[in-house]
Amino acid sequence: MTQGLQAAIDEPVELVPHDARWRELFEAERSRLLRLFPAVFIAIEHIGSTAVPALAAKPVIDMLGGVASMAAADALVAALCEHGYATSAEFNATLFDRRWLMRASGGRRTHHLHLVVHGGREWRERLAFRDALRADATLARRYLALKQRLALEHRTDRETYTQAKAEFVRSVVDERLNRCPPT
Repeated sequence: MTQGLQAAIDEPVELVPHDARWRELFEAERSRLLRLFPAVFIAIEHIGSTAVPALAAKPVIDMLGGVASMAAADALVAALCEHGYATSAEFNATLFDRRWLMRASGGRRTHHLHLVVHGGREWRERLAFRDALRADATLARRYLALKQRLALEHRTDRETYTQAKAEFVRSVVDERLNRCPPT
């Protein structure tokens, strides 16, 4: 693991007010990736709290890269690393249905890229959660309150912070997908 990757992994959990530039940062990176890999990505979506207007977030642009298969995702990882991304092979080995990469600048994370099968379960669930937060301001406020509490409790442990949000996310996704089953 590179020193830069380790420094970014060890960053404290810090929420900041929503920044309208996050959408522009997503669009710029999405365009760059589609230009670099035009035949690989089926779609790239902006996910996570930075994709929800008015929601405070860690200032990291979460992106969902839809590919044809996990074999395609695995084949793409090295090329992405040649174009500014870093990853942890050990962490990715623990993931069944996605691959995780990140970009950093100045020792701070700027982007996360989650490679998943386009249209698969992971794709549908992450978009369902984003769309639920965008559509329901009360739900977004509940999620923000949870994130703020967990950021205080787990300031120095991003993995625990993320895991602690899982039950809330799962309940929203289950409700959303049961109400709006995939077509």
